[in-house]
Amino acid sequence: MPAPFRRTNTWVSCLRGAGEVFVLDDGGEVDLDLGNYERFLDIRLTRDNNLTTGKIYLSVINKERRGDYLGKTVQVVPHITDAIQEWVMKQARISVDDDGVEPQVCVIELGGTVGDIESMPFIEAFRQFQFKVKRENFCNIHVSLVPQRNVRLCPQPNATGEQKTKPTQNSVRELRGLGLSPDLIMCRCSSPLETSAKEKISMFCHVEPTQVICVHDVSSVYRVPLLLEDQGVVSYFCERLSLPIEVKPRKMLSKWKEMADRSARLLEHVSIALVGKYTKLADSYTSVVKALEHSALAVNHKLEVKYIDSADLETATLQGDPVKYHEAWQKLCSSHGVLVPGGFGVRGTEGKMHAISWARKQNKPFLGVCLGMQLAVCEFARNVLGWEDANSTEFHPESTHPVVIDMPEHNPGQMGGTMRLGKRRTIFKSSTSVLRKLYGGVDFVDERHRHRFEVNPELKQHFEQKGLRFVGEDVEGERMEIIELDDHCYFVGVQYHPEFTSRPIKPSPPYFGLLLAAAGKLPGYLAKGCRLSPRDTYSGSSGSSSPEADMSELKSPSLSSD
Repeated sequence: MPAPFRRTNTWVSCLRGAGEVFVLDDGGEVDLDLGNYERFLDIRLTRDNNLTTGKIYLSVINKERRGDYLGKTVQVVPHITDAIQEWVMKQARISVDDDGVEPQVCVIELGGTVGDIESMPFIEAFRQFQFKVKRENFCNIHVSLVPQRNVRLCPQPNATGEQKTKPTQNSVRELRGLGLSPDLIMCRCSSPLETSAKEKISMFCHVEPTQVICVHDVSSVYRVPLLLEDQGVVSYFCERLSLPIEVKPRKMLSKWKEMADRSARLLEHVSIALVGKYTKLADSYTSVVKALEHSALAVNHKLEVKYIDSADLETATLQGDPVKYHEAWQKLCSSHGVLVPGGFGVRGTEGKMHAISWARKQNKPFLGVCLGMQLAVCEFARNVLGWEDANSTEFHPESTHPVVIDMPEHNPGQMGGTMRLGKRRTIFKSSTSVLRKLYGGVDFVDERHRHRFEVNPELKQHFEQKGLRFVGEDVEGERMEIIELDDHCYFVGVQYHPEFTSRPIKPSPPYFGLLLAAAGKLPGYLAKGCRLSPRDTYSGSSGSSSPEADMSELKSPSLSSD
């Protein structure tokens, strides 16, 4: 996914400005768009799937320093454009699944707007690339907005609410002027594209009407693949790229349709309070919210996420803005479950601990992720063990009870590139662990991490004597990975980020457990051996009654010629 950004590491992006930082198996910190690709396609990408201007320029500069160009003048063309093409060709051959098979299709998303100076080297690179790989191996899809005039906001009496195609015509004209002609034009619009608008785009953009695809607003994002299928996009790709894919309906598509239909007819509601510090921008928690959606869909409930700024739960807000304080607590107390996600910095941490304390005392389902788990340990140390100044050394370095400490490999003098990142193994230490049962009774799990601080292992016994058990640890037994509280409906904390591996029909077990508990279904689910009732499954005829089992049937058939 090429992006015209100068940075080489997405860690430095601001959560409140660019959205969440998505972490891959290899520890790559990338844009949240790659998370969407992983979720929809059920694939595993690497850091090199995220191609930025900064990475390209850095690689070219390094080559020049090594003398690879033999002293020649380094220019945008051909050196930068060649580097882009080489990067794409290399990455296109790397498997994105467990089977290790080389992919047959490589999807390249070029971000930005046609005409932006930042994306010019990429557009020139792909102009050259189309001739290098030949037409039968290159398909260009142009995404364009088709705005619609709002009759209610337009004072003119002759306002018709017509769809305006001029922006699409202009962007295609500019793209063609740069040497790229679209094969498909994806028209993003609020309502279905009118026939007259489609014909106008076809006429002035030099494509057949069947090559103008309408992507209008739908009730659920899961209906978008079905919308594209209905308009013959798959058939077009098969013909245009000579792909050996069967066009007849497949079980995967039927199950996806079943899931989309279910999302539209859910009647029961479940609400989760998301207590964080970046709640002003929903994209800051994209993967978290998607993981909640996947799990809510699996338990047949419509999800309501109540965003609560953790600072609003603190006593300082009560004094400064009592209305905001009471509204935040009303949201929390009216929710069926509480989720405290990851984050950095001291702001709002006291409010998060207030929310955790409330969930623990009121026997409300709770899930703490990364910092959320660390603060759950701090809250327990303060209010159960009696360590009043218990805290993380990230927030209070002089605490006499440092229950959360920085990792040995952490360099306090450097922020970038000092975190524990990527897929790491967690070993279950308890056979009675609720989370272990939700994972299917396995001995270990591999999940993605992103943190600098961890629970102090030297204090482990103090917590377990009071009922807070560390049921999961790393391979060396030095890092505490999972906590569970005895005699509670669901009080779980994980040091890793399970939301990064959640899928629409394969929800993440920690989030799945939270939604089961919030919907009052967890005891029954565990009693049945972690199997859902027939009304909660995606297919009553498949013989499967768990999202995990269904996913094995959703794998695409082999595309090999044998």
